[in-house]
Amino acid sequence: MKNIVIIITDTFRYDNLGDRAEKPVRTPALDRYVAERATEIGRFYTGSFPTIPHRTDLATGVLGWPHYGWQPIDQSSRNHVAALLGQAGYGTQLICDCPHLFNARFQHAFDAAFQHRGQEGDKPLLHLNDPIPTVVASDETRVRPAFRGRTLLDTHRLTNRDPRYETETFPAKTAATAIRWLEENWEAAPFFLWVDFFDPHEPWDAPEYLARRYDPDYVGPPMWHPNYGPASAYTPTELHNLWAHYAAEAELVDRWIGRVLQKLDDLQLWDDTILAVTSDHGMSIGEHGRTGKSNIHDADPRYWPLYPELGHVPFLVAGGDVPRGGFLDLIAQPVDILPTLFDLADVSAVPEQPFEGISFAEAVLTRSPDHREFAVSGSHIQTAAPPLDKRRREGLDFVAQGAGPPRKASTPFLVTEKWGYAPVGAEGEPELYDLDADPLAANDIADEHRSVVAELHKLLVKHLAAHGAPDSQVSLWGPSGGNVPGGTWAVDYADRSS
Repeated sequence: MKNIVIIITDTFRYDNLGDRAEKPVRTPALDRYVAERATEIGRFYTGSFPTIPHRTDLATGVLGWPHYGWQPIDQSSRNHVAALLGQAGYGTQLICDCPHLFNARFQHAFDAAFQHRGQEGDKPLLHLNDPIPTVVASDETRVRPAFRGRTLLDTHRLTNRDPRYETETFPAKTAATAIRWLEENWEAAPFFLWVDFFDPHEPWDAPEYLARRYDPDYVGPPMWHPNYGPASAYTPTELHNLWAHYAAEAELVDRWIGRVLQKLDDLQLWDDTILAVTSDHGMSIGEHGRTGKSNIHDADPRYWPLYPELGHVPFLVAGGDVPRGGFLDLIAQPVDILPTLFDLADVSAVPEQPFEGISFAEAVLTRSPDHREFAVSGSHIQTAAPPLDKRRREGLDFVAQGAGPPRKASTPFLVTEKWGYAPVGAEGEPELYDLDADPLAANDIADEHRSVVAELHKLLVKHLAAHGAPDSQVSLWGPSGGNVPGGTWAVDYADRSS
């Protein structure tokens, strides 16, 4: 059996790599990794959205979004990657700065788990004597969840005391911990190491000198956080600066992932290790007239389909017999990761709940693009009311069964080799995109291709049936789409405003 290392980032777009974006991000470490070491999967799409649902898909091999949303992993499945590998004789370690994993009980199946605290709204220690700084105006950042009436961004800066040096940033600290762990454990094969970088999730507060390389002439408050709403809240100059800070944060993550990859080189682990690098989702930074990943803005009534800037993510795999420098134009999703890595690492494990993912290990080894016909990204919609005390405690809204998806919801997006399809588009009607010519889904051509829309909707219904979606979810997405009623969507995790 080979060692398995999984490196996950949060909010890292597919087009950050290489020269794919109109405004390129500097990612030299991962670009070099792709060219010299890894096989890249060209059409890898998130399954269950966002953070915890995605990682649950990955860690269990079971698709979650038609059945449940953001909840502890042990409520979602009997599977857990660390438990399966532990039973197979692996030593298992989680190292993260993602603030949600421990709250979702991911750590419980690992032999050991370590978290760098303080990301986003996480508050390990209060600093109540210190004034809470105001970074940018509240209409240009996310306002919920709040702390003492102040925004998430302001709270983050208070908690983390405005770090001055790169080594004080979260990517540097998390990478340093992973590097030390490898140095202390590299001979104890087989091992499983999960390294989870929350960045480049917002706030995008990488050292300002990195952002200035992308926007050297900007004068004004730093645009560190999207508003999870309409991009029109920003001037063109501010929107470019928002992207510059995202790009700087992504570059910082690339740099420190590169240090971890270098340590694998130093320790000569590649022959005996399978390593995967991926992300949970991307981010809209002006695309489709929005900034953020989901709509929690009071002034934005639109649905937010999981367009490619959100759903299309990197997946890079290397080590063992994996071909170097390969590119596979293959469609795959997070539920496929476990069966694939287990096959590549020669792991025999019997999950308590059968994997719904499909191994593409043979496709990687033989450089074959054949795997999935299509992929679907989706977010769970609450269709039945939880107890009133739970709704009050966690700020949850819900949708009555049969009412259709609520306004502001993150709605599914289906992709094939050519097409991208949103059954409920921004204004509630189906949308269709030719992804070959329009990879970021900017030009809706549904009216000209109604027969294609009908065929793709059949694939969506097929997907729901294949994963045993309950009737309540089929009733949301099974109809042909469009003309759905209003409502309010429950945000990705609880708003504990105070």
